[in-house]
Amino acid sequence: MNAGDLCDAFGVGKGTVSSKSKKIRNALGMFRLDPNWCLPSKMDKNPMAWLISVDGMLADARHMPRHLQEVAFEKGLIPYIPGSENSEQ
Repeated sequence: MNAGDLCDAFGVGKGTVSSKSKKIRNALGMFRLDPNWCLPSKMDKNPMAWLISVDGMLADARHMPRHLQEVAFEKGLIPYIPGSENSEQ
């Protein structure tokens, strides 16, 4: 079901739904590809979950050496260590 069908089913306008959804996203501090709202099964494909700042430069933690991934995980910067037993792959 697409958004238009859902609006029709509930008898509300598309503009109303868009406006209210924006207010909800803003209230919750959500943004596109937000790791906090990502399904665990999709986390490994979410680039925002793996970007960390290293000396002011953004880097993908999945491509870093294991010892740096462990430090990033301990600091809460990445959701899990790629390839580890606790990963959601």
